[in-house]
Amino acid sequence: MQILIWVFKLLLISSVFPFPPLSLAQTISQAPPVCSEADRAALLGFKAKIVKDTTESLSSWIGTDCCGGDWEGVQCNPAGRVTELALQRPVRDSSLYMKGTLSSSLCSLPFLEVLVISGMKLISGPIPDSFSKLTRLTQLVLEDNSLQGNIPLSLGQLSHLQTLSLAGNHLKGAVPPSLGNLGNLVMMNLGRNLLSGPIPSSFKTLLSLQSFDLSFNSLSGSIPEFIGQFRNVTFIDLSNNQFSAQLPISMFNLVSLSYLSLSHNQLTGTIPDQIGNLTSLTSLSLSSNKFIGHIPASISGLQNLWSLNLSRNGFSDPLPGVSSRGIPSLLSIDLSFNNLSLGTVPNWIRDRKLSDVNLAGCKLGGSLPKFTRPDSLSSVDLSNNFLTGGISTFLSNMTGLQKLKLSNNLLKFDLSEIKVPDGISSIDLHSNQVSGSLSSILNNQTSSFLEVIDVSNNLISGTIPQFTEGLGLKVLNIGSNKIAGQIPSSISNLVELERLDISRNLITGTIPISLGQLVKLQWLDLSINRLTGKIPTSLLGIKVMRHANFRSNRLCGKIPQGRPYNIFPASAYAHNLCLCGQPMPPCRGKKQETSQ
Repeated sequence: MQILIWVFKLLLISSVFPFPPLSLAQTISQAPPVCSEADRAALLGFKAKIVKDTTESLSSWIGTDCCGGDWEGVQCNPAGRVTELALQRPVRDSSLYMKGTLSSSLCSLPFLEVLVISGMKLISGPIPDSFSKLTRLTQLVLEDNSLQGNIPLSLGQLSHLQTLSLAGNHLKGAVPPSLGNLGNLVMMNLGRNLLSGPIPSSFKTLLSLQSFDLSFNSLSGSIPEFIGQFRNVTFIDLSNNQFSAQLPISMFNLVSLSYLSLSHNQLTGTIPDQIGNLTSLTSLSLSSNKFIGHIPASISGLQNLWSLNLSRNGFSDPLPGVSSRGIPSLLSIDLSFNNLSLGTVPNWIRDRKLSDVNLAGCKLGGSLPKFTRPDSLSSVDLSNNFLTGGISTFLSNMTGLQKLKLSNNLLKFDLSEIKVPDGISSIDLHSNQVSGSLSSILNNQTSSFLEVIDVSNNLISGTIPQFTEGLGLKVLNIGSNKIAGQIPSSISNLVELERLDISRNLITGTIPISLGQLVKLQWLDLSINRLTGKIPTSLLGIKVMRHANFRSNRLCGKIPQGRPYNIFPASAYAHNLCLCGQPMPPCRGKKQETSQ
């Protein structure tokens, strides 16, 4: 879904701001402009406020001519005046950033049309009020930094602005009504901040908007009726806020709208039949709200819709009748956790070529369904139902399956029945009646793509198998089974592991010293087993550990005295033989301290 959002925005930017290449004749005839001394000073004022730059972009800002093409991110007009400053983190690399603040010296670039400083992560402080002096600005993009404070009211004076993105910062307070003065605005993105209050009524004048994103804030109130006047809008994301009340009927006049996400709010009422008017819609997400009533039959007429997410609401039976020609472009459907009692997977879902099917908590019963086009499926979630029987033929021909979730059902089979698809990344079978040995799915044939295994709360027995090199597991949850034997020292081969839960089993032996080599481990639960010996000090090498539980074993000796082990609650070590040292009572003698 995130990829879809990027595609929408990329297409929008390229259509609004095309940058045609210069012709060969123009390139030859135009000599490089000489940088204005005032503009050079303004840029160096910005550089002076950046105290660290691991992107090394600003290391190119040397010499007297900022317009010669050597100053990264700087472009000029033929008169030597800076028209563009664009500094974007080039790749998704956490080691690349800029640290500092935004200098008000940038307001001394009177010819600046494009200002983009994004993805720098550690540029903090406020957005200078003086940016309002940049009256020629058409693009202001300051996203994915650490900017704080309120959005300056003065930004409403930038009358030529067509793109405004302040997303991914720590901005707070209300959305300034003055932004309603930006009548030429085509794209507004204030998402992923700490903004509160309503959508200003002054926004009714933003009739040129094509992309409108206020997602991941704490905005409240109702979605205003005037949003139906944004006749050019193709992208609306108001998800993850606190919007309430019913949907405005005017919203269903937006015939150009392609993407609509209102998920994770407190919206109420029913979905009107007029939703069928959104004929350009390709993605619709209304999940995690308080909608009730029936899903309108008019949805089946949305010819371009390929992603439909109505999960976690109060929609009730019956589902609309959808013919074989209804919603012809559909690839992904999520109806999970409503008040639906489907019994079986509807034919119009089962017989369709889909990539994602999510029907968790839909009161499905009987055996696992047989999908007519299993080769197209990449994600299947049928958890929290009443499915029974085995799994032997269910995965047949699911050659593209990446995520499988069948947890919280009544399935009863042996792990040896599973034919794991080669490219699968996540298997979740927890809380069923699965038996057999882990070696059926964890062996030298296990794919390196597999990242998540959760088979907890089943009837699995045998021992924990040896782990070969090259496994990419990040989550291994085998808790609440009947697994015996020891933790193999080869656990150190799971170098990507972030979460390990082997609690509530019959595990014996000592905690292997090699466990300390799992430097990415954040969650460890070894509780309620039969482990002996001491907690190895090698675990102190895991610097990112946030949770560990050693409760109810037969452990003895001194708890590793370093963070976080000495500050975990005492309950994490309770009901063992003789553990001592913070947070437990002090060790009493050399024998107890070194006990194995």
